[in-house]
Order: sequence, then structure tokens, then C-alpha cells
Amino acid sequence: MNADNGAPISPFDLTGKRVLVTGGSSGIGRAIALAAAQAGAAVALTYRANEAGANAVAADIRGTGQKAVIVRADMGVPEDIAQVVVTLGEAFGGVDAWVNNAGADVLTGSGATLSRREKLDLLLAVDLKGTMLSSWAAAEFMHPQPHGGVIINMSWDHVLQGMEGENPELFAAVKGGVLSFSRSLARSVAPAVRVNVLGPGWIETAFGSEAPASFRGEIAREIPLRRWGTPEDVAATAVYLASDAARYVTGQMIMVNGGDVM
Repeated sequence: MNADNGAPISPFDLTGKRVLVTGGSSGIGRAIALAAAQAGAAVALTYRANEAGANAVAADIRGTGQKAVIVRADMGVPEDIAQVVVTLGEAFGGVDAWVNNAGADVLTGSGATLSRREKLDLLLAVDLKGTMLSSWAAAEFMHPQPHGGVIINMSWDHVLQGMEGENPELFAAVKGGVLSFSRSLARSVAPAVRVNVLGPGWIETAFGSEAPASFRGEIAREIPLRRWGTPEDVAATAVYLASDAARYVTGQMIMVNGGDVM
């Protein structure tokens, strides 16, 4: 299918696999959850506040013929993460791929009005600490499984070259921490568990859709592929990393960014 129309394009097979996507009620998380189901996986997804969105995603997953499980959880809270593990054990008996997509929104809505310190505290708590706690829980859960498992964490392509501005400084620090942590974790939990990272660039999520047309056009002209990415572009790469096709890939970040950062 054409990558430009937002349709799922991943050819990779997840038949029989069990996938968890945190923050799966909208945006990139929603796209990953749906792509995993379309590739044959049973899917669990977490949400913190968007219950309606989570229910809608679950309905779409079930529409593909796959099992869907919803868990309300704040992925920065250890007790909530522990409950996610319990739910996965009860519903699926285990998990083959755990995608740490949940993140704090400091660019749109009320998050955009926070002070610099408040944004930093929130990003550290959710994006960095939450990813670390969830990754440790996932690795401990997967390690005894006969085929181990896969952890996929979410970073940002510009951690490799930087970007001017207060928000980019915050994201560079936090998402750079996710990348460095993930590379170390990949060494710690191998060979039973693979750990990889997604590095999205300019993706058409809430921030992109609310941005002025002039800004969107300026960014698109600077990207070698001349367009913003879609959540489905990121989802296709996530399905690849979760699949057996990536069985010899660990400790890597794949940048889904149209070549903006190389």
C-alpha cells in the first residue's frame, strides 16, 4: 500500500505473538497497536486518561479478529506497572513485545502552558523514569519465557544532533537518556531479550496537526523525502522490530524521519 495515504504497510508477521503498547489510546501508540493486530498479534494497551480513545482502539483491534486488552495505568507509577504485568499474565500468559510509547505531552493543550521546570519534571517522570521502570519490569517478565522477548523504547531522532530551543533542549536530555539507557539494557538482558529504540522525527501527531501551515511546509521542504511522517510510518518499523525478521537486531535506534537526521 502507498506509504503516503496513512494505510498500514508492514509486511512483517506477528502471528501468535502478544504485544503491549503503552500510551496506546491515540497517535503513534494507536498506530502501533493497530499495526501489531493487523500483523496477527494479540494486543494489550495502556491509557492514563483517554478511556474513550482506548476503547475505540480496542474495538478496532477486535475488528481485525485479534484479542484486545485495556489497562488503565500511569506508567510512571511502579504499582501501576506491576498491575500491567499481572494483567498481561492473566490475559495472555506472557508478552512477546513490550512497546514503551507512553510519554508526557508538553507541546499541546495544558502541557504547553507549563513552566520550564514543570515540563522537565513531567518529562523525567514519564518519559525517562517511566520507560526505565517499565523496561526493567518487562525484562524480568520476559526473561524466563522460552523465547525471551522484545522491548521497544521511544526516543527522538534529534538527540543525535541537537536542536535550538527550550523544548528541544528538554526532549534532547530526556530522550537522549532513553537511548543511552536502552543501549545499556540491551547488553544487560541479552541474549534472552532484545532492546531497540525508535527515533521518530517530524510526525503528524497532535503537535503537527495544530501547527500553522507555513511551519509545516517549511519543515517538509527541509526533509529529504519532502513530507512529514505519519504514525503509521513509525508503526511499521515497530512491527518489524517486534517480529522475528529483526531477531539479530538489538541495541539499535532506527530513525523514522524521512532522512531529516542521518
